[in-house]
Amino acid sequence: MKLVAVGDTAPEFSCPDNRETTIRLSDFRGKKVLMSWHPLAWTPVCTDQMRALENNLEQFQKYNTIPLGFSVDPTPSKKLWAYAIQISKVQLPSDFWPHGKIAKDYGIFREQDGFSERVNIIIDENGKVIWVKVYPLPQLPDIQEVLNFLATQPKA
Repeated sequence: MKLVAVGDTAPEFSCPDNRETTIRLSDFRGKKVLMSWHPLAWTPVCTDQMRALENNLEQFQKYNTIPLGFSVDPTPSKKLWAYAIQISKVQLPSDFWPHGKIAKDYGIFREQDGFSERVNIIIDENGKVIWVKVYPLPQLPDIQEVLNFLATQPKA
């Protein structure tokens, strides 16, 4: 299981989100995608990570970027969690079944724990990985760092 790297073609994915809608990477061609992976819903750092996506949605839109809050939690849990933490605009995909398949495809699944690393992966408009950063599990990713990176990217 090798971590995706800048320049790799991002593996295609298909999974339900917190709205029970099936989403695919190919649905977002022509836009950048931020795959913001959090280990587990219902935890404080993961909650703050997802709220940062929601609170900065307009900035992401300015940079032609769709933020997605991934984890291996089941869809019903993500749906209820999104409601509980007031996430109404950002989609929260569920990589629950087959368990962690997308995380495995991206090289970020922690087999010993049964969940993903905390990581941000940015994919460009053509499906190429342009940024990858893995964070220590207890660390909240710096959303400004992500936005600063996006600001340096050419507009599509």
